[in-house]
Amino acid sequence: MPLQGRIVAAHGRHYTVEMPDGALLKCFPRGKKSEAAVGDKVEVAVHGNDEGVIHRILARRNLLYRSDDMRVKQFAANVDQLLIVIAPEPPFSDDLLGRALVAARAIDLKATIVLNKADLGDVFEQARARLQALETADTPVVSVSALSPQNTRDTLMPLIAHQCSLLLGQSAMGKSTLLNALVPDARAATQAHSQALGAGRHTTTSTRLYHLPDGQGDLIDSPGFQAFGLLHLEREDIVRGFPEFEQAVRECRFYNCSHRHEPGCGVLAAVERGEISPERHALYMRILSENEGQRRY
Repeated sequence: MPLQGRIVAAHGRHYTVEMPDGALLKCFPRGKKSEAAVGDKVEVAVHGNDEGVIHRILARRNLLYRSDDMRVKQFAANVDQLLIVIAPEPPFSDDLLGRALVAARAIDLKATIVLNKADLGDVFEQARARLQALETADTPVVSVSALSPQNTRDTLMPLIAHQCSLLLGQSAMGKSTLLNALVPDARAATQAHSQALGAGRHTTTSTRLYHLPDGQGDLIDSPGFQAFGLLHLEREDIVRGFPEFEQAVRECRFYNCSHRHEPGCGVLAAVERGEISPERHALYMRILSENEGQRRY
């Protein structure tokens, strides 16, 4: 009879499933397709002492993923919020940050920007200024210094307590240092997952779920990304990903306005008035063009 568990690590077609008693099983999907994600609750048929087969993925509350013309990459399922970690050095990408926010809003997932490396002085303040348009558009921004574990815990623990939070960000933003500050035994947990997966050191590229100390919540750490395609989104989803468009859209003359060139477009008028930044509108145009171009083929 299948038992229920929760996927806490993924590496290719291998998954670590945590059972209700805390045991970790190395599991494989039934069939060729691998559609499960970290955070999924699944039904597992146990084989032997520490292996099993995933028979069914139980209903999800949500699934955050990216998609381009090459592949679909799932980040995590059944999460309460997204924490996007960025830093002033190396410079973060406004494009990637904006795309991650659009993906989150498309599934009504709360998102917060975590600006790391507050110890860098002037360059940090310049990075903070770059986020002003997003903050004005109702995206929270919190500042931390991962070099100060206590500062990190004091700032972020109230935000993540009793939640399942997904950490996402480009490489070299300090995400791993933040994780270690919030989950002191993260390395030990990583080793346990690696042993269950039987995948050795290569599991450093996998997504993993960690339990916060004293059962205060969960934190899912996903590998750094350098691309964020959104080909799975419809135009309405993309528009919803730009909250600063909301009021302006109501002023459009045409109900099916694409907010690119139409006369009487409220969004274009707001850009002209300086109420919507040209950079944000340009990102909207890029995402829309990519998606429309893909669907021609």
